Amino acid sequence: MKKTRCSWCEKDDLYRKYHDEEWGKPVYDDETIFEFLILESFQAGLSWYMILSKRENFRKAFDGFKYKKIAQYSDEKIEELMNNTGIIRNRLKILATVNNARKFLEVQEEFGSFSKYIWDFVGGKPIDNHPKAITDIPVTTELSDSLANDLKKRGFKFMGSTVVYAHMQATGMVNDHIENCFIR
Repeated sequence: MKKTRCSWCEKDDLYRKYHDEEWGKPVYDDETIFEFLILESFQAGLSWYMILSKRENFRKAFDGFKYKKIAQYSDEKIEELMNNTGIIRNRLKILATVNNARKFLEVQEEFGSFSKYIWDFVGGKPIDNHPKAITDIPVTTELSDSLANDLKKRGFKFMGSTVVYAHMQATGMVNDHIENCFIR
């Protein structure tokens, strides 16, 4: 029997696997939160599918998304990334990744973990939106505006409200699975 899923993920098995196993599941560990921050920032202006299909290339290119290591990247490493055809070779996004790793560490220092910082925006538990259809799902909210503004004040780059809301969905801070999705 065919499972009913959110319609956006029915493109192929890669999307269905991501939807079924990751999207909307609460993530509290800093390593995975950082990975999604980076992937979402690279997605700005592009499709999530493109990023997801290059995820393993990103993982290899960015040392397994180890933010402490990324925060120390040299100009040579940045040039190496600019020549890596397996990732999105956008210099501003690559530089933003290094910057965001440094800012991520600053937030960890201030709050004890990035997870504590970011989850405080939703009171520590997911917001369950119960959309009836994919068209009921917003691309931004007042909450994503607030979080994006705070990240911006802290010096993060490529973290506008749309990117932040996508991150909140991906890491389960909000549950936007449609009402009849089997995940719900």
